[in-house]
Amino acid sequence: MNLELLESFGQNYPEEADGTLDCISMALTCTFNRWGTLLAVGCNDGRIVIWDFLTRGIAKIISAHIHPVCSLCWSRDGHKLVSASTDNIVSMWDVLTGDCDQRFRFPSPILKVQYHPRDLNQVLVCPMKSAPVLLTLADSRHVVLPVDDDSDLNVVAAFDRRGEYIYTGNAKGKILVLKTDNQELVASFRVTTGTSNTTAIKSIEFARKGSCFLINTADRIIRVYDGREILTCGRDGEPEPMQKLQDLVNRTPWKRCCFSGDGEYIVAGSARQHALYIWEKSIGNLVKILHGTRGELLLDVAWHPVRPIIASISSGVVSIWAQNQVENWSAFAPDFKELDENVEYEERESEFDIEDEDKSEPEQTGADAAEDEEVDVTSVDPIVAFCSSDEELEDFKALLYLPIAPEVEDPEENPFGPPPDSAPDDGSAHAGGGEKKQRPPPADGAPPRKKARTTTIQLPGVPSDEVHPLLGVKGDSKSKKKAAGRPKGSKGNERDSHFKRKLLKGHRGLVAEARGGAGLKGKVQAETGRLRPGNLVTVPFTQHEVQGLD
Repeated sequence: MNLELLESFGQNYPEEADGTLDCISMALTCTFNRWGTLLAVGCNDGRIVIWDFLTRGIAKIISAHIHPVCSLCWSRDGHKLVSASTDNIVSMWDVLTGDCDQRFRFPSPILKVQYHPRDLNQVLVCPMKSAPVLLTLADSRHVVLPVDDDSDLNVVAAFDRRGEYIYTGNAKGKILVLKTDNQELVASFRVTTGTSNTTAIKSIEFARKGSCFLINTADRIIRVYDGREILTCGRDGEPEPMQKLQDLVNRTPWKRCCFSGDGEYIVAGSARQHALYIWEKSIGNLVKILHGTRGELLLDVAWHPVRPIIASISSGVVSIWAQNQVENWSAFAPDFKELDENVEYEERESEFDIEDEDKSEPEQTGADAAEDEEVDVTSVDPIVAFCSSDEELEDFKALLYLPIAPEVEDPEENPFGPPPDSAPDDGSAHAGGGEKKQRPPPADGAPPRKKARTTTIQLPGVPSDEVHPLLGVKGDSKSKKKAAGRPKGSKGNERDSHFKRKLLKGHRGLVAEARGGAGLKGKVQAETGRLRPGNLVTVPFTQHEVQGLD
């Protein structure tokens, strides 16, 4: 695939809906890996569903948490994934094996987690009512970042594009730029509303290319700044934003904002409805509004790193927005014609002859002479779209795709499969695909899987009774109450339900037997979900295996 050919001559933003991704359980947050080949989706039952975005199929399911997953972030090489749940737990996952490498417990709910863009040993965590925390994974240490006002701890933070600086913003509109290595303050400024009034900082997002970043504030204005100008102004500077983006007609507040893969466009999701506003960064004009289903609330938005594709989440379903692909058959040749019916073709003289006897031998010049040169077909040129501006080569150790084991309907009737006596005795060979096939039990003599190390982070003065915003959103309390963790076993629901659960082919791995899991006794009880008032998404129908959870 030549990614260089994806640069369209017209607009480079999505125009219409291009289907949905149904994770069976309710989706809450999503994020692309660095190449856009995998999409990680955090669900309300604590699972992380990894989609192969090229085939639009589920590549892996990780039973990560018991409570809803509220934030996700990929590592630079794609091998690791950091997740945060509403029970104040931050976990690091190995994507290939699905194992938890490390776990941190915080005193308050986590609003955001982010891997360092270049250093896989550092993770930025933004707890509620607390200053941001910089975790060092190798020694499980943490550093609390300095804040401008100790009385105002509603702070958001983000790494810049290369992780050299950390930008923090508080509820009084003050932005601090800290050196990542020593947390030294190098620049600061205050976001004002035109007068002396200040506005709260809701989020800070950086573009994948260039030095621009945006600030989403409570006054419903998205301000775009140049990071180089911020560093030049220094402390207590007064930089002017490059653009101010807002909805002047409806005064729409913004739930989630991000840049396009090339940094030329900005998309913002409305906090009132499922609507996506797309602006052109250089001019600041609104180029497109994408409307989803009426009455749905938007939860998250992510732009594909390479293609003009946007993924948005509302009502627990991931919606995909893309360009309208129009087939232009006349592009094959200038004299190409589309025929409504068969036409008898008249062959020209010597048209299909191997050698034209009447043709004179021309002199070899230009391209014809170059045919005798040796062509290098062994070396692989790096794909420019996958390399940063300071890199010349791709990361060949990166994880772009996940291997998927094929499903076998009847293992006993498979003549090419393993002999019957090699099957395990616990019946796991008859379970569906998915997690059981991707996480096989260790072979005889192999060392047992080690339990993830859990580190408790002590943050003095931080209240421990805070509730995550996902669990207490105004106007959407019914669905959020249902989203709080995995459903408990209820045998009576099966008797009262009028709906029969139908298993989808390809998702057989979601129903698996779990024996000996922590907190589970005996076999897993499969429960049939039923539709409840105010929620169009059914309750997950299976209690999944829980291993290594505290």
